[in-house]
Amino acid sequence: MYVCICNAVTNRAIREAASNGVRTLSELSRRTGCGDCCGNCAELASEILERATGARALDLPLIAAAA
Repeated sequence: MYVCICNAVTNRAIREAASNGVRTLSELSRRTGCGDCCGNCAELASEILERATGARALDLPLIAAAA
């Protein structure tokens, strides 16, 4: 299923990115382009990323996330 229509990013691509170490939406955007145009896909992309990593996909610094 396409999650980001603007950049043709699928849920499979998001899960693959997560398996390759992507943990935040901003990193996902840098690697796939997902969410960097209109932003309508950001919530769904974050949810898929969260489920794929088993953790919340927040854009927090590592120290803040660990605290």
